[in-house]
Amino acid sequence: QVQLVESGGGLVHPGGSLRLSCVASAGTMPPILAMGWYYQAPGKERELVATITNNGRRSYADFVKGRFTVSRDKAKNTVYLEMNSLKPDDTAVYYCYLRLDHYVGYMDYWGNGTLVTVSS
Repeated sequence: QVQLVESGGGLVHPGGSLRLSCVASAGTMPPILAMGWYYQAPGKERELVATITNNGRRSYADFVKGRFTVSRDKAKNTVYLEMNSLKPDDTAVYYCYLRLDHYVGYMDYWGNGTLVTVSS
């Protein structure tokens, strides 16, 4: 079974920073195609924040460009999200995302989420 464990969420003041981490584990880990983060704000649907592919290509939602950075430690099956200049609108549950190679193409997995609250 694939497991994703997120950490690093919490309460931060506007303009502050947080670093989220997510560790992926499995009995036998298939090849990882991509990892990243989505978020879900209250009353809204889940949306992409940032992803990083196995070859290091990064994608960001427009609203985080220049403020957030996604990175990955392949040896540790870990993905990070460095969040700077946080705004109240960034308040949401942030979900770790993992895409694995699979005989049908790929399989997507999600963590349970970590809450980020930006408030003064």
